[in-house]
Order: sequence, then C-alpha cells, then structure tokens
Amino acid sequence: MRFADKVALVTGSSRGIGRAIALRFAREGARIVVNYRRNAEQAAAVVEEIARLGSTAIAVQADMSDSAAVRAMFQRVKEQYGYLDIFIANAAATAFRPLLRQGEHNITRTFDLTVKGFLVAVQEAVPLMAGRRGKIVTISGIDSLRVLSGHGLLGAAKAALENLTMYLAHELGPHGIAVNGINPGLIETDSSKIYAGGEEGYAQYVRDVLPQTPAGRIGRPEDVAAVAAFLCSDDADFIRGQTLLVDGGLLSSSIASRPHE
Repeated sequence: MRFADKVALVTGSSRGIGRAIALRFAREGARIVVNYRRNAEQAAAVVEEIARLGSTAIAVQADMSDSAAVRAMFQRVKEQYGYLDIFIANAAATAFRPLLRQGEHNITRTFDLTVKGFLVAVQEAVPLMAGRRGKIVTISGIDSLRVLSGHGLLGAAKAALENLTMYLAHELGPHGIAVNGINPGLIETDSSKIYAGGEEGYAQYVRDVLPQTPAGRIGRPEDVAAVAAFLCSDDADFIRGQTLLVDGGLLSSSIASRPHE
C-alpha cells in the first residue's frame, strides 16, 4: 500500500492507459480523481471498480484543452481533499491526418490539450502539493520519436510535453516535486486499433512489429501503469526529468521507424 492516504489525479482515466493507471494506484491505497471529457458512464464504471478494490474515487468532467475547466477540476480536488500528491497527465486527442491537411482548429486543440492544458494543470497542482513531496508523470507516445503515418501533429505535441517534463523537473525540484514521463510503445488499447485503421490494420501492424520486439509481446496498459506507480514511489526519488521508454524494446529496432498505413 505505497500510496495509502495519497490523492492521485489521472487525466483521461475513463479508459485505456489512464484507466489502468487509476486502478493500479487504487490497489496500492490511493484515492483517485478520475478525469474524463465525455463518457460519464465509463468514468462512473471506473469509480465503481475502484470502490470494489477497497479505495475511493470521484469522477470529474473536464476538457483538458479548456483552461477554465482545468482550473475548476483542481478546485474540486481542493474542496474534496484539500491536497494532491500525484498528477498523471495522460489525456490526448488529435486528428490523424497528414500535416498539410490539418485545420487550424485541429492544431489549436491538439496543442491546447497536450501542452497548454498540461501547464495550466501543473500551475494548479503545485499549490495543492505543498509540503507533500508530490509526483508528476507525463504520458508521451512513440510518435514523438518515430514517424508514424498521420501522427505528425500529436508527435510534435508529445515531443513538447517531453521537453516540458525535463524543464519542470528542474523548476519544481526546489518545491520537493519530482517530474518524469513515460513513452509507451505499441500498447493494446481501443485507441491503438483506431489509430492503426481498425482491427485489420492493427492486426497487420502487430504481425510486423512482434518479431522485432525483444519482449516477445505487445504492451498492455498495465505495463505502463506499473512504471507510473514506480515513478511515483519513494524508490524512484533520484529519477528526475526523464521520459522512460516502456516499449518492450521496440524502438531499438528499425521496423518501428517505418510509417504504417
């Protein structure tokens, strides 16, 4: 129970990697703030699952690209708990198409959510972490390091997020707050299947990359959650400003750099 009496906010935690992270922290004693943008039913299901694990959670709706909504979410955390120990920045969204076909609204939303929304959230989180040796973990993506078809906009935003992770580690260190990131490789989620063009495209991509992955399998959301839990534990206190690859070794192979359709 490494996180007993701690409060953890996980953005985009109604499904996928965010959900797995929320459940992992709940299993280890944390009280969870489940953030979601649209699907209240999915968020409520996560809250119920956390209750079955013996912990507590609240679901808070907030579009992370909306600064006012982000501030309101942290105000809710302050009213409910009075403090915050862990902030996991997981939420992401974009339009997956070539850069020349990206509309201005797509560009604005992608960077508002991944970069601006994250910074606003950090500004709100830091006062709630005062004196609590807080932890902040960002969730990046393989498209920040390798070219993937249609991922240019999100890849650029995630690369910016990794850079902010490094800078914030230095700026927040004197506040007693540790900042790190995770860059997952191919993780089996509903979103991954959509990005790959559906079940058939995803299956083909898996067939392509599996022989090149030293771990011999595709990643699971729980793999990312385990590393997030480690980074937020006392055992990782001397790790600062790093974005850890959690990809089963995929990025060390040439296949990962080949754009897929």
